[in-house]
Amino acid sequence: MMEVVELAHKMRQEHDDFVLLDVRNPPEREFALIEPSRFIPLHDLYERVDELQDVRDKTIIVYCHSGIRSMMATQILQQLDFPSVENLEGGIDAWSCEVDSEVPRY
Repeated sequence: MMEVVELAHKMRQEHDDFVLLDVRNPPEREFALIEPSRFIPLHDLYERVDELQDVRDKTIIVYCHSGIRSMMATQILQQLDFPSVENLEGGIDAWSCEVDSEVPRY
């Protein structure tokens, strides 16, 4: 599990050893997002997992609204043998509260 403050630090340092994966639904993403991030809704993850093959060697940091769907997605990716997957604790809601208040809360 990764805390939002740790992610913000990694992003400021411009690390390229990770990728963000948003597993929320399309209307949620239209309302608020953390960029840059890839987007695969949780309900599509099994069918679209091949879209992550090019980042298999990086840490995939998964986020949703509050951390529940991203926890499920993290478990799915680990079961599919992705070597390094982290759940963003508190999701985009925690990001908005602790890192970037310009990201709308919902």
